[in-house]
Amino acid sequence: MTHKALDWIPEELDALEAGALRRRLEPMGTAQGPVVELDGRKLVNLCSNDYLGLAAHPRVVRAAAEAARRFGAGAGSARLVVGDFQLHHELEARLARMKGTPSALLFSSGYHVNAGVPGALVGAGDDIFSDEWNHASIIDGCRLSRAEVKVYRHRDVGMLEELLAGSRARRKLVVTDAVFGMDGDAAPLREIVTLSERHGAMLYVDEAHSTGVLGATGAGLAEALGVTDRVDVMMGTLGKALGSFGAFVAGTRPLTDWLVYRARTFVFTTALPPASVAAAIAALDVMESEPPRRARLDALTIQMKAGLEKLGFPMKEVVVPIFPVILGEEARALEVSRRLREQGYHVKAIRPPTVPPGTSRLRVSLTASHMPEQVEGFLAALRGCV
Repeated sequence: MTHKALDWIPEELDALEAGALRRRLEPMGTAQGPVVELDGRKLVNLCSNDYLGLAAHPRVVRAAAEAARRFGAGAGSARLVVGDFQLHHELEARLARMKGTPSALLFSSGYHVNAGVPGALVGAGDDIFSDEWNHASIIDGCRLSRAEVKVYRHRDVGMLEELLAGSRARRKLVVTDAVFGMDGDAAPLREIVTLSERHGAMLYVDEAHSTGVLGATGAGLAEALGVTDRVDVMMGTLGKALGSFGAFVAGTRPLTDWLVYRARTFVFTTALPPASVAAAIAALDVMESEPPRRARLDALTIQMKAGLEKLGFPMKEVVVPIFPVILGEEARALEVSRRLREQGYHVKAIRPPTVPPGTSRLRVSLTASHMPEQVEGFLAALRGCV
């Protein structure tokens, strides 16, 4: 079968290859963990967002298996049809309690939340104020909302204040990542909260990379800074520190009731499978009952930051176990990644359009399951490559 209308694609792929920008999938032969199997080789895994090491935790896996046996492999439909299980409501109650909010609502992925929620809150005639380094899903959600999007420089509260002061929109929505996933730095959330309140703007905070990692109980950056009750919309994921799959919004009951009615990415998609929901509940149990897990992660983060700074990579702004080893050109990032793999370390090269041109990097990440000697081994290997 031929599709001549698609004949332009091979040429475009060749151009990506020539520019060291082509991407390829690499199937793993093992579960997530500090060591994984790729191409038949065991490699130290320094790519995962499984920050608390829960994706393969026995309690989490057992809960998923038991839920699948009891409730089946899939939810069968959207929740407003016949895909609503008591497990969904149980997890929502647990997430609301963790976040310190009256209510929470599950979505089928973090992308679903960020693509659908802005358009449920604002539309034509309204303004959105978005950090320039926000995640791609936030950028898409802002565009889909049909509101006017005003982008402010990364973490620049002065520019944000100017934009807010100049807005005459019916409704205003400030949107920011709590922690930025390619750099590991945090939004100046206290200042953003104050500006949002001063100018009558709703505040939407994406806690994907801070849930489970920051705060006294692991609720995220808002908890760590003591501003939970001043954030209107909090988004978090289940597929990072909580080791499962899916996402949620936490906030007031009127907010979640409105999203059930108005968020198209909730209304028109199949509900999370029971296994994923049960796994997330078990992960919350483990997170609450095993505080040393976070303490180990904090210690490893300090160790990695110190080692990378000795190698000349600035890490001052890093607040979570995400470490940007910026190498510049795409080809160099690929080459260093390849050389590290030869020495037994799996660290992906991150290139445009995920990051700006000229900032290609290794995005190094840690989990609570790593060992200090694995960190030291990686630092020694990296020293020989850069």
